[in-house]
Amino acid sequence: MKKLAIITAVLAAFPALSASADDKIRAKLMGFQEVPVVSTEASGTFEAVISPNSDAIDYELTYSGLQGDVRQAHIHVGQRSVSGGIVIWLCQTSFNPGPAGTQTCPQSGTIRGTIRASDVVAITGANAAQQITAGELAEVLAAIRAGVAYTNVHTSLSAGGEIRGQLRVSHKDRDRD
Repeated sequence: MKKLAIITAVLAAFPALSASADDKIRAKLMGFQEVPVVSTEASGTFEAVISPNSDAIDYELTYSGLQGDVRQAHIHVGQRSVSGGIVIWLCQTSFNPGPAGTQTCPQSGTIRGTIRASDVVAITGANAAQQITAGELAEVLAAIRAGVAYTNVHTSLSAGGEIRGQLRVSHKDRDRD
């Protein structure tokens, strides 16, 4: 009986372990997902792949048509219709500088990069109760996999964000494009 319980536990754990390999993250960014909603013709996409051992995320953020001047882009932890704390800076400008090494935001176009634990910043201010601290990539990945993280691009006209997209994960072994 004990052997059966161990085998069952191993078999139950195996799909969970293999499902995390090569996770793809996607989001379609638009003004209607912002909080509050923003009426804009701007749009964007965020596509990323989580490394097999979950220690990095290779990403590509593309956006265009923004009505305001781009100020910054981030990944936040927060469910739909809720503003959450910044956990990863994707790009910055001189108006809104991010951590050292953060790339510069174009007004329109594509940025690419690799996110590592060293890129995760502590949530501070009003959202500090979310309890994610600097370097906690595993916590950010858990939030992304749970559907409670989003990407947005902030502009001079929409300081809280002009376009936003809730991040969703598809698994290579289960979902086909």
